[in-house]
Amino acid sequence: MTDEAAQKTYGFIQKTDMFKDVRSIGFEEGLASGIIEYISEEIIEEFYKLTLNQAVRPDACESCDLKIIYTPLNGTGNKPVREVLSRIGLKNIRVVPEQEKPDGNFPTAPYPNPEIRQAFECALKLAEEEKADLLLATDPDCDRVGIAVFHKGEYKLISGNEVGALLTQYVLSTLKERGTLADRPLVIKSFVTTDLIEVIAADYGCQTVNLLTGFKYIGEYISELEENNEADRFVLAMEESYGYLAGTHARDKDAVVASMLICEMAAYYKKQGKSLADVLEEIYSRYGNYVNTVLNFSFEGESGMIKMKELMESLRSKPPKEIAGRPILSSADYKTSLVTDRKTGAQSPIGLPKSNVLSYKLPQGNSVIVRPSGTEPKIKIYLTARASGREEAETLAEEMGLGIKNIMGI
Repeated sequence: MTDEAAQKTYGFIQKTDMFKDVRSIGFEEGLASGIIEYISEEIIEEFYKLTLNQAVRPDACESCDLKIIYTPLNGTGNKPVREVLSRIGLKNIRVVPEQEKPDGNFPTAPYPNPEIRQAFECALKLAEEEKADLLLATDPDCDRVGIAVFHKGEYKLISGNEVGALLTQYVLSTLKERGTLADRPLVIKSFVTTDLIEVIAADYGCQTVNLLTGFKYIGEYISELEENNEADRFVLAMEESYGYLAGTHARDKDAVVASMLICEMAAYYKKQGKSLADVLEEIYSRYGNYVNTVLNFSFEGESGMIKMKELMESLRSKPPKEIAGRPILSSADYKTSLVTDRKTGAQSPIGLPKSNVLSYKLPQGNSVIVRPSGTEPKIKIYLTARASGREEAETLAEEMGLGIKNIMGI
């Protein structure tokens, strides 16, 4: 739910007495009355059909022995991911046995999050027996996917931002090559997702829409496109936290269609003798090295909440002029919904729901975003550092991180 619907629903919750008004019904009684029903095979098959329709090179996996080790992390992805990969022609798939079946205790992955290396430990151990081209991990509810690729003798984890850049490059270049790229195409991303997406998209004449964090906003935007008969413009959507969507069959990130496109992409490049890490290096060589870093600062208890509020208010009352010796070109305050050109003072509206977020644009594509977490007592700082070389970009990211920490007094 987005903000307006959530507030209305919350109003009803507030009027509900949890002891008097909450009722229950037996499962069998629910089935008999029709309140509960099983999802039919027809609906499942329709999901597979709509997912497979998003393949951009349906022939990419033919005669390509792409070796995959897959873990559903004891979650829901096991059947749908394997089914879709099988249907596009990928047969050499080994599933991590101890993480194959659903188990809410997650005995071998206490933190079943594909963003962290720990989630890949069992897959990496299996890869010691037989090398795979790609390690694939979907999170328990199968809406996010992480990957690692075999590169220069070891497995390299690819970040959510990097997978987004790879998919953007692969899908747009393929659609353009095949003459099937829609008029006025667009890619949708959360505003904390790497700006590299926007640079790649622009190279293919594709618009990028930046929305607040939360895939619900992306789903809402897709619904608006459908209402305006513009759904064909939508190409991809993504968040830096490993969530991707192609197609309008869902209103949330979907690791089934994302897994399919990632594996199709890996198969296509393998035929050219490249790994996804090789392709990523080509992207950086073409557009510059982007290093995206997230800094997390915890503030526990009531005093922590007060401190977080004070830090955000301080940034607003005493806006910084530079970060790490680099001038701030423009700043955006999502709470006031205004972007300010720091040289001219001119202001323009953001056009998104209000949110307690501050964003700073620096020269040469560098940026800093500061926002309190919506779910934890944390302030998150998103850094984008761009440079011609990788080490230079990493050094710049460190300098920017120290710079904003010094400004905030953290």
